[in-house]
Amino acid sequence: MIHRLEGNMVSVVPATVGKLIPEGKPEDEWLLAVDALQEVYDYSENLGISIGIEPINRFETYFINRADQALALATAVGPNCGICLDTFHMNIEEIDMAEAIKSSKDRLVGFHVADNNRMAPGMGHLPWTNILDALKTINYDRVLSVEFCSPLDRTPANPYPNSIDDHPENLSPEQKKFLEDHGSSAVTESFYHMLSKKSIHFLRELLS
Repeated sequence: MIHRLEGNMVSVVPATVGKLIPEGKPEDEWLLAVDALQEVYDYSENLGISIGIEPINRFETYFINRADQALALATAVGPNCGICLDTFHMNIEEIDMAEAIKSSKDRLVGFHVADNNRMAPGMGHLPWTNILDALKTINYDRVLSVEFCSPLDRTPANPYPNSIDDHPENLSPEQKKFLEDHGSSAVTESFYHMLSKKSIHFLRELLS
């Protein structure tokens, strides 16, 4: 699909999202992950598509939570296998986000941006100047992918009362469940537009 859309990178989470309890020995799971990803890697290389292994936080998987783990796995998979970092997950798992970015210099093929509350960049408390400076330091010139997943407020304190789309169109039951499992839901077009606009304006101002 990425090839047909003329894209050049896809992020890969090498575990089932939401699976928190291991079912095997660490050494066995590692070999299974390497073997499976090498098959994906060989296919992607033939298409000219980069894969970026994405570490996600411990509350969503027990496997590959930090940049150094993703780097180790990418190195085991192949010389062109990359990693994709996500600021929301990094804020939970990394000791120093800037150092994690710098250590990923040679393999960083994608970068997801969302604030600590998974809203648009600038709507939380992440140190965006430090994050962007680290990306500049390693001469990262690829895409910044906005990946906010706005938390669903089920109380009268909701500051965005018109944010939830109660009747989403073209949303499969699996997609709906995935969003709800992440504490969110389908959002209205106007709310999504607001978050996108805030992301663009905030990041552009810092990058300039």
